[in-house]
Amino acid sequence: MKEYIQKNEKRFLEELFEILRIPSISSLEANKGDMVTCANKLVELLLAAGADSAAVYETAGHPVVFGEKKVDPSLPTVLVYGHYDVQPVDPINLWKSQPFEPEIRDGAIYARGANDDKGQLFMHVKAFEYLVKENKLRHNIKFILEGEEEIGSPSLAAWAKEHKEMLACDVILVSDTTMISEKVPSINCGMRGLAYLEVEVTGPNKDLHSGHYGGAVHNPINALCTMIDSLIDEKGHITVEGFYDNVVELSAEDREMFARAPFDMKEYKESLDIDEVKGEEGYTTLERTGIRPCLDVNGIWGGYTGEGAKTVLPSVAHAKISMRLVPNQDCEEIAEKFTKHFLKIAPKSVKVKVTPHHGGNGFLMPISSPAYKAAAKAVEEVYGIEPVPSRGGGSIPILADLQNILNVNPLLMGFGLERDTIHSPNESYLLSQFYKGMESIALFYKYY
Repeated sequence: MKEYIQKNEKRFLEELFEILRIPSISSLEANKGDMVTCANKLVELLLAAGADSAAVYETAGHPVVFGEKKVDPSLPTVLVYGHYDVQPVDPINLWKSQPFEPEIRDGAIYARGANDDKGQLFMHVKAFEYLVKENKLRHNIKFILEGEEEIGSPSLAAWAKEHKEMLACDVILVSDTTMISEKVPSINCGMRGLAYLEVEVTGPNKDLHSGHYGGAVHNPINALCTMIDSLIDEKGHITVEGFYDNVVELSAEDREMFARAPFDMKEYKESLDIDEVKGEEGYTTLERTGIRPCLDVNGIWGGYTGEGAKTVLPSVAHAKISMRLVPNQDCEEIAEKFTKHFLKIAPKSVKVKVTPHHGGNGFLMPISSPAYKAAAKAVEEVYGIEPVPSRGGGSIPILADLQNILNVNPLLMGFGLERDTIHSPNESYLLSQFYKGMESIALFYKYY
């Protein structure tokens, strides 16, 4: 693959730059036409790379691109997932170059989507092209490239259910994440899920004078703060009844493997300007953000927050609360348990309303699986060091949906780095990672 990249490097970059120039911002109505343009361009690239078929499919939102190459029904089928939509570019004044005019500087491609996810999905197209052209393809390969990942993939799950047979596969291969570093490669074998809710606590039927009523009527903000404080105990344990029922404890061996990831506590605290970390007792910081669930208040408000003083006892207080979940925890079940618990702990002096918002389940690819082992062997061959298994603290809910719909596991074989500043101005993607990614993907098929 390395020789193929060297021989075709100029063409690869020209083709990638073509799709990077398309402002496929899924969240903006003004760019709706660009979404179609980008989808059609990806169809062209897949067909040119050797796909038997590729087409644009309509959804309730932005279109999906599906393509495939059938080799032999008896061989394993790999479904490559990626997304061609990108984040908005604001604040535009902080970009050193135009976000949709890609350029190379300091050994990296700079453009919106350079990493997330056009650059990374492009690696899969070119690794596929290499396998086809060199007659090395020993798998059936399918591509599903969506245009709504940056807005929560609202249409893809329903579309995937309708086309379940067409999407049938043995593994979902994804490059839409980062690795620890170039010197410490890693493979993300799981991500946390999410349950997100809004709570409302109501006391009196109107705002009251805090002098006339303070001390006699329960302040909803005080009540809300007390209730929230009770959700996590002194050991960092979430007190919602039944919250941990389906949480699977990792074995000592698995925890030891995750501990291989380099972590500097001093540097971590200094980068955040904090004096101490805090979390669930008995777990390291990396474990707390990867293999354990958590509960956080994302916003809280009520009463008077304007300039100056207003001595008011508010009628209503609000908070937004998120819970990051680990595989086996169901987001809807957790939302129900939280609601039941929060209503139960409410004092009789206030009324409580809980409104669930969006959510999604986590997923896990066992490190003992053939797909993970193949990816690890491929990455080790390219980087010269065995990759560290890692878990993402964030969430990609659509992958859990696809896992449930297709009954197969996703494998996150990402090559981005933290330096790439995705979603921010000056998004970039190192050329070295771009090329190593293609090599690693091609080798994955050799070992899987």
